[in-house]
Amino acid sequence: MPFLPTLPWRPPHRSIRVVFSVASSPLSSELEFIHRSCGTVGYRPSVFSTTLPHLAATNCAHLILPFLPLRDRLKDTVEDLFGCEFELFVEFTGLISWCKGACIGWHSDDNKPYLRQRDFAAVCYLNSHEKDFNGGLFHFKDGEPSSIAPTAGDVVVYTADERNVHSVDEVIDGERLTLTLWFTRDSAHDEDAKLINLLSQRLLVEHIEPKPFLPLPASSCMYWLAQEKSGFDVRCARVSILGYDFCPSEGKCSMNDSPCDPLELLDGRLYLGRGDEVLDKEFVNSLHALQVVQFCGWKAAELATEREVHRAGSTRPTVLKRSNNLELLVPCDYKLGEAILGGISRHDPKPSFSWDDLVLGIARWEEYMSELHRKLLILIPYWLSNHTLSFVDATELL
Repeated sequence: MPFLPTLPWRPPHRSIRVVFSVASSPLSSELEFIHRSCGTVGYRPSVFSTTLPHLAATNCAHLILPFLPLRDRLKDTVEDLFGCEFELFVEFTGLISWCKGACIGWHSDDNKPYLRQRDFAAVCYLNSHEKDFNGGLFHFKDGEPSSIAPTAGDVVVYTADERNVHSVDEVIDGERLTLTLWFTRDSAHDEDAKLINLLSQRLLVEHIEPKPFLPLPASSCMYWLAQEKSGFDVRCARVSILGYDFCPSEGKCSMNDSPCDPLELLDGRLYLGRGDEVLDKEFVNSLHALQVVQFCGWKAAELATEREVHRAGSTRPTVLKRSNNLELLVPCDYKLGEAILGGISRHDPKPSFSWDDLVLGIARWEEYMSELHRKLLILIPYWLSNHTLSFVDATELL
């Protein structure tokens, strides 16, 4: 019998499917909060990303949990559509946002040698074309559908090979946000195995910190978007869009009186300011403060209602008048940051502001993060024994 070489597996025909109403609005909002709290500069200009390994590396592994129900559902959908039940591994999971100026020409997902292990792609849209952003239409070079106008909750599933050459139009304004997954049949590229190993090393140890969920920023270069002679730090730009800025903690240097890198100050203790006022509350770093203000933006209506209910007898927050020693000078082009990242919404006005809401938001953020961290510690032994990050109700494991 002649020798028959083993050929790489591929589906018997080109296949594109569009599945509707996969992601709920509350989940989309939660994932948007996570991305705007933790995202870093991405793989091409004006693109930002939040990956699961990045969350684990910045002490935000608990924020992986909201991904899991939708991640499982997308994996099941792909296996059902292509008839490969229990054969696929998730190779990559990430929140990807395309902002003003971002685009990509015709290409396929396996156009580089290190991507050849990818068999399928699933792109789940978390916001909508002509509501949250303009431009950013998705096109396939051949076949139907040839163009897709993103709508929140929809998912596009296709084979990740040269048969599905595609492109994305330039984003004109706003922020186009997706949850993007790639799947593989090669267990050597299983994202779950790598993450479980990382999480078990980092978290299955005794925690002596009273708040083990506090984030740790990555390298400053991961937050810096450079454009010609200008640029901005993503953390600074995102708090600025919400009306805040970072202020130095006592004893910290400023760019004018010390040779230290001003961006490094964002890794240490600081305050939040707004206008000519500064809240007398110290945050452990810029990522901590950013997560709190993004949480307050996500939960603005709930916080305002709760504040009105409990207004009587509540303690007023301590607010300081801004002075020269409460200025944190960092080389950040805020106008460029706002132009590229946009605002909370292109149509809705900024919500009314109260320091009381922010103080209440700090408490609710800690409760939210603490509960996720508690569930994560319960789930890790289950994941270790089952070799998968699949979603399960943590209360069932107690």
